[in-house]
Amino acid sequence: MPIVAKLDELGRGAWIGLMVLGFVFWWPVGLAILAFSLWSGRMGCWNQGMTRWQGQMGRGRDWWGPQRSSGNRAFDEYRSETLQRLEEEQREFRAFLERLRMAKDKAEFDQFMADRRNRPSAPQPQT
Repeated sequence: MPIVAKLDELGRGAWIGLMVLGFVFWWPVGLAILAFSLWSGRMGCWNQGMTRWQGQMGRGRDWWGPQRSSGNRAFDEYRSETLQRLEEEQREFRAFLERLRMAKDKAEFDQFMADRRNRPSAPQPQT
């Protein structure tokens, strides 16, 4: 695709310009160019930010796959243990929040029942 290569050489501005022209002439063309540029990573808005963050925080860790080795076994072992510890703390914290919500719900329900028991009964209609 020589057109795609030429647009890549010109940079992101060329893709944006082509997309705007596509929207001006016929909106499905502009939409198709937008979808292609986002899908292929040519806009780089999200991909660049995520790649930069992943490079700082995990050296190639993929969100859905296993971690790659850094080359230092001691560090890899430390990282693995730390991540397991953090995951366990996260599970414990979620369980704590669940218990806290349950206790709050129970307290509110108990208060409702107490208020219901203590309210004065409606006067009986006299005939």
